[in-house]
Amino acid sequence: MSEDDKFEFESVQDSRTIQKYLQALQDGFAEGRIVLNSEGSEICLHPGGYMKFEVSVKKKGSENKLGIKVSWKDKSDESPATGTISITS
Repeated sequence: MSEDDKFEFESVQDSRTIQKYLQALQDGFAEGRIVLNSEGSEICLHPGGYMKFEVSVKKKGSENKLGIKVSWKDKSDESPATGTISITS
């Protein structure tokens, strides 16, 4: 993978499909390998070590937006930042 590879995907899906995508990501984090593929475009990531975790929520009238961002550096030796979040259903 070159240093500037980029993968983007956007579509409208039902809740069950989104759950499957999130489960696949969860499995990938557990295994240390996430492969994303759509219409001939593919990228393979190897998450590990300390990661930055960001959550953003926006509610405006009847519109809701939940953003989740996870980032890390390959072979990172960063120490964890303080702070916690509680996510419940």
